[in-house]
Amino acid sequence: MPRDTIWTTIASKLRDDIAQRAYAPGDRLPTEAELSARFGVNRHTVRRALADLADAGLVQSRRGAGVFVMARPMDYPLGRRVRFHQNLAESGRTPGRKITRAETCPANDAATEGLGLPAGVPVHVIEGVSFADDQPMAAFRSVFPAGRFPELLVALQTETSVTAALAACGLTDYTRRDTRLTAKLADPVLALALQIRPGAPVLRSVAVNVDAEGIPVEYGTTWFAGDRVSLTVAADQA
Repeated sequence: MPRDTIWTTIASKLRDDIAQRAYAPGDRLPTEAELSARFGVNRHTVRRALADLADAGLVQSRRGAGVFVMARPMDYPLGRRVRFHQNLAESGRTPGRKITRAETCPANDAATEGLGLPAGVPVHVIEGVSFADDQPMAAFRSVFPAGRFPELLVALQTETSVTAALAACGLTDYTRRDTRLTAKLADPVLALALQIRPGAPVLRSVAVNVDAEGIPVEYGTTWFAGDRVSLTVAADQA
């Protein structure tokens, strides 16, 4: 067999294994050494086959952990009420969140405009990564008026979601006023947070949420991993 076809044969067999759920989404594939022994080839050939599967979006390499089977892109509806944890739970996946920044600081120009606040007023800035079944799905930055929610950062320490923290601060419901979507390429910092390669496509969502009176309560920016999320906009929300 010509050597340049060996890795394609291995990739094809691994595709079949994944399709037949020998390896389910989230499962770790055997190590390169184990696959080399299974197919009787060197690790370089196995590595080339795994790279082909990664390019097709079937697997993902996680540094220090191994190669994992990827789930199908999560359907994420963009409507008047966008709730990450609720959307995941309804799709049968386990939500998670890691907060990397939570502080109060003067609002920048974008947040000032989005929230309709005077320049430089205090705002709460919350940044982090959202997960589905322990896989990073999106990085986010949310900005809230500190004057309206003075105890938000305290509530966030005990509540399971931003929505729950806002409810603890007296805001029991809010809706999406507008959303702007833009295709971007991940820079090294974003790529590290989402565990994707630098330059991989991401979808950036910039949105303003408002209360029942139409007053802005959140200016949020979210970067979705392009191959893990399918954003859906209903006809009545377009």
